[in-house]
Amino acid sequence: MTVQDIRSFNRFYTNVIGALDYGRRLYAPYTLTESRVLYELAHAPRTDAADLRVQLHLDAGYLTRILNKFEEDGLVERGPSDTDPRRRRITLTAPGREAAALLDERARETVGAMLDTVRAEDRPRLAEAMRTVRTILGDGDGDGDGDGDGDGDGDGDGDGDGHGRAPRPEDVVLREPAPGDLGWIVQRNAALYAAEYGFDADYEALVARIVADYGEDHDPNLERTWIAELDGRPVGCVMCVRDDTPGAARLRLLLVEPDARGLGIGDRLVGALVDFAREAGYREVVLWTNDILGAARRIYQRHGFVLVAEKPHHSFGQDLTGQDWRLDLHATQE
Repeated sequence: MTVQDIRSFNRFYTNVIGALDYGRRLYAPYTLTESRVLYELAHAPRTDAADLRVQLHLDAGYLTRILNKFEEDGLVERGPSDTDPRRRRITLTAPGREAAALLDERARETVGAMLDTVRAEDRPRLAEAMRTVRTILGDGDGDGDGDGDGDGDGDGDGDGDGHGRAPRPEDVVLREPAPGDLGWIVQRNAALYAAEYGFDADYEALVARIVADYGEDHDPNLERTWIAELDGRPVGCVMCVRDDTPGAARLRLLLVEPDARGLGIGDRLVGALVDFAREAGYREVVLWTNDILGAARRIYQRHGFVLVAEKPHHSFGQDLTGQDWRLDLHATQE
């Protein structure tokens, strides 16, 4: 690796970013920096001006001019900070949120169009290469305290400016699956549990059957899948499906990517599932997992799940202890 190698890559990537913003359509009527400020405000609604300056590596005077313009246009409001009266809190107004949402929609459409030119079999390689660059040159935490449950049922800021920052919980969005996400659930479960626990292809086959059954026949009023998205990519998932026991929902395939752990994603996914199950009229939520998955079990306990049975078994090429957990929705309802 030489300086010239990096400079050559920078020139290439600058051309890619330029192509995405062909004719300034993407950011118009704002500059790239103004768009970055709107993005930060949209994803951190209680940001102080000092925090913005640090996060975006902006000159104080330059940021002040941008915020003055936004205030004149009715996009932001400024007031005293909740934590420090010497600071100024910046929040988006309704028109400001609309402007930020429009920019986000344009960005998604433009990047989506670029991805359409990438062959499906090349996309995992591309995603892994981007994660590698961010991990080596960026500052993501990757602290390993996440919560993929392996149950068989169960940042760079992306703006091309070269100034990455650690992702925050508010950067994560929970959404419904998009085309390709169900395949991602199978692929990432198989890859992660092979790497972290030595699970063999039997586990991938089990996950594939679970996902296929869901994709072919599920009732959206009683069953749902959540994808956790960070910086435009899926980083977590969980499924809620009907159990064979009447009145019971089953939690399946809770998973969080290693580089997205530490952001509370597992808690949010389980919380969303529990809320949905209660609103759908289920009496209880059940799940099956293995005792080696300690982080996942701690999440279940925090949400009120109780261990009801455990049994040794040999599955996925490993000697494991399977566990059945249960959450009584009536008992936990406030």
